[in-house]
Formats: sequence, structure tokens, C-alpha cells
Amino acid sequence: MSLPDFKTNDKKTSLPLPHSPVVQLNVGGHLFCTYLSTLRKHPESKLAELFNAQPKLRSDAQGRYFIDRDGKHFGALLEFLRADTLPTDNIQEVHREAVFYNIKPLVKRLEESPALFGELVGRQQFLSRVPHYKENIEVLIRIARAEAIAARHSTILICVLRTEEDLGCYDNAINSLDADRESVVTFGPWKAVPPVQDLLDCVRMDIQSQGYMVDILPHVVEKSFLSKTYNYFYKLVFTWW
Repeated sequence: MSLPDFKTNDKKTSLPLPHSPVVQLNVGGHLFCTYLSTLRKHPESKLAELFNAQPKLRSDAQGRYFIDRDGKHFGALLEFLRADTLPTDNIQEVHREAVFYNIKPLVKRLEESPALFGELVGRQQFLSRVPHYKENIEVLIRIARAEAIAARHSTILICVLRTEEDLGCYDNAINSLDADRESVVTFGPWKAVPPVQDLLDCVRMDIQSQGYMVDILPHVVEKSFLSKTYNYFYKLVFTWW
């Protein structure tokens, strides 16, 4: 006697609008319950779009609307939608989620907060005036990883040229190095107030934010007879273990 054939229906359909004003949500495994009107509070937001007319969402096994995104900070978005309450922790993470869901009033309020104002208006505006800054950070990490084989440290030379006058001395400065001239990564010059140390702090911050351990030390070029000393060079030291 053979078993009967069972056919599964793989077709997925979106849930209809809820008859109740209360909506249950599953955001990446985090469960929430709120009013439909709360989700529609800002008509231009992605949440309002998702729950406008026919919802564009699937359901989980318990029939809750499912949003396939990390829901760790979704509660902070709901608190803002409910009562205009701003988060006090994890500001950058909540800002990222507010941008994703296009909740423009929350994005604006967060960007005006001290936690983000300095980063967006100060540091990022400065770095936008440093030529090829982001590309240089990627190059530094790529070189460091290539030199990490069977080693505890990777050391890379960087050259920081603050002004156009410094740039004019670049060739002589590079020629003053005893070795590894081709692997030097150069930053600058830039037209902004922050000095060299601020640029070095930014380099350290942005590499460490990707999980690497890095130190920046001055690189002293040995002065030979009648030669000029250039203080443009620094050693980036990645520590792997």
C-alpha cells in the first residue's frame, strides 16, 4: 500500500489589511505590537508605504506581518512614531534604521543631536576635502592583510601632506626613504582647518571601526650629510594577535 501524494502550495500571498487597528509585527525575530495609524504616521516613510492599501508583506507562522530586517533597534523607531521620543543610546544604529525606513523627521532630529552633529557636520565634512580618503583607507587595509601571513604585525608607511607647499616637496621626501617607496600611501593636501594629527586620528578611528587593531607612530627618516629631514611619514602598525 503506497502512501498518498501530498502537494504543497509554495505560492506566497501578501496579508490583507488587518480588520483591527492593532498590528502585530515580526521584525527579524523581534516582536512588536502597535496601531496601524502609528505605522502610517509619516506618509512618505517606507512603513507607511508597506501598510498603505494592500500590504506588501508576508506572514510568519503565527500570522504576524514579517519584515526581513534586523529588528534590534526597531523599538526606538516605534517610540518616536508613538510619542516623538528620541533614543539616548545606539544613536548611529537607530539613524541607519531611520534612513532605511525613510522616517525623515527622525533622521533630521538625530542628525541634529550632538552624537551625530559632530560626525556629519564636522568630521565627515573635513574628510570629504581630503582627496581619495576612503580609497586610501581601503588600500591600507588591503596591504596590511596581504602582509599578515605568518606575522604578528603589518607595518605600512603613510605620507601626510598638509599643504600645497608640502606637496611640492613630495618627490624629495619620497627619495629620502631608505626602502619601500612604492608602498607608501599618501594623504592630502587638504583645504580645511584640521591639522595633521586630526587626520591621523580619523585614519585610526575608521580602521578600528572595521574591527582592526592599529597604532600610528612617527617614522623618522635618518638624516644624511647635507640632506633635509621631512616629517611627513608615519607608520601604521596592524596587530593581528
